[in-house]
Amino acid sequence: MNKTEYLDAVSKAAGVSKAQASKVLAAEIATITKALKKGETVQITGFGSYSVTKRAARNGRNPATGKTIKIAASKAPKFRAGALLKKAVK
Repeated sequence: MNKTEYLDAVSKAAGVSKAQASKVLAAEIATITKALKKGETVQITGFGSYSVTKRAARNGRNPATGKTIKIAASKAPKFRAGALLKKAVK
């Protein structure tokens, strides 16, 4: 399912226009992104939680040349599914 198909399904399920569903999705993504940038965790009970995980600096290998390279430390978003979502998918 891509974004367009998702918005179609949400607009039908909620009984709102596609434009309204699009605005809600954009606001949801912006809110989650802003919270993650601050280092906060976003928990949606039953669905899951979004958080930021830290990746330590490490050595890697360039697959083309075989040379060892240094990979800098970074942060990455992480999603952990909640119990209800896991049960629904099972």
